[in-house]
Amino acid sequence: MTTRLFWITLAAASALFTAAAPAQQIKLTLADQNSPTGWGPVNALQPWVKKVETATKDRIKIDIYPSQTLVKGPDIWKAVRAGTVDMGWCIHAYWPDMTPLADVMSLPGLPMKSAEQGSEVLWKLYEKFPAIRKEFSDVEPLLLHTTSVYYLLTSKKQVKTLEDLKGLKIRVVGAPATAQIKALGGVPTPMPMPDVYQALDKGVIDGAALPFEATLSFRLYEVGKYYTIVPLSAVYFSLCTNKQKWQSLPQEVRGQIMSVSGLEGSKFFGRNFFDTAEEAVNAKVKAGNHEMVRYVVPPEEAARWTKIGSEPVWEDWVKKMEGKGFKEAREVLSTTLELLKK
Repeated sequence: MTTRLFWITLAAASALFTAAAPAQQIKLTLADQNSPTGWGPVNALQPWVKKVETATKDRIKIDIYPSQTLVKGPDIWKAVRAGTVDMGWCIHAYWPDMTPLADVMSLPGLPMKSAEQGSEVLWKLYEKFPAIRKEFSDVEPLLLHTTSVYYLLTSKKQVKTLEDLKGLKIRVVGAPATAQIKALGGVPTPMPMPDVYQALDKGVIDGAALPFEATLSFRLYEVGKYYTIVPLSAVYFSLCTNKQKWQSLPQEVRGQIMSVSGLEGSKFFGRNFFDTAEEAVNAKVKAGNHEMVRYVVPPEEAARWTKIGSEPVWEDWVKKMEGKGFKEAREVLSTTLELLKK
């Protein structure tokens, strides 16, 4: 074999070997504060991780660290930003001043039909408004999602009208929800969700504003039997990745991840984390022979709740945001309402 032929053969063999060699797998860490057996992780987070791994042909391997084993819940955003973890599921109710325009989704009484719809609207707001994108600029949001609209669970009294709510101690979370319940005549009582079961059982509170996912996760169907379906408030979340880590991924891989994230991923999380939980609560109530007295507040009565307890809070939020220099606040609110009414 001539020297020239030898080098040609060697180059061809090298090219063949390189083409056949599998791409190196990239491992990413994801911090979550929820139990791995919880409704949301089982039905939303874990399936999404599998979607990512499938979309990237297993080039990405995501290791979930649940139950605050790697980072405490209130510290997850900072840990993602600093690169202590690569990814994190973040509860924005922990940081009310960090993404203030996105907080529009936490305003009470929004005409939100489902968590899937709320999540779709939140992602569209993120895409439409540069000022909202700027709020997330320290990290790379892969998806944004909301809870379903909170309803009212009470233990000893069915609430059907505003008059029924007067004087009742209602567990709430966040300033907008507090303002709403106060305006409606209730007594807002801030309380961590893990404390609600005993507080309802012992009569420390009369009821709680919450989504069905929390009713399921904390077994509140055991201590509350009156379900009043009326638009209260909601909270929202992000699933983010460290910006530098994201930019270090091959462009093809980033595109594959976003193919199951973004708008569709946001809707997937809203639907599977929260919307599906209502049927699961119904099943638990039936299986445990618990009592469920469900009452849907009629439109004309619900309109009273909105006019008295929600619209003034919306206006206060706009004024507060504009006072802080967010000139887009009213447009953000009007766009949110317009999208939710579709």
